[in-house]
Amino acid sequence: MKSATFPSLRVAPELRQAAEQVLEEGESLSSFVEASIRENIIRRQLHGEFLARGLAAREHARETGTYASADAVLGRLEEMLASAKAGK
Repeated sequence: MKSATFPSLRVAPELRQAAEQVLEEGESLSSFVEASIRENIIRRQLHGEFLARGLAAREHARETGTYASADAVLGRLEEMLASAKAGK
């Protein structure tokens, strides 16, 4: 498969300098940009899936009339946080 390119991007010199300052050893600016694009794609896909699950859960709750109370949700979140802290 042939490789493709992204369009050229003009940025402020300060942004380029900031990017260059955080490069890891042996990393090029091009590889940094590519990794950043890949990570952002994944983040946006996960965000879309999260929203879809939330909307589906909302619809399910409306159809069944079964809702979780705020106190129950907060209690479960506190348990999860305590468990995560204990595991560290």
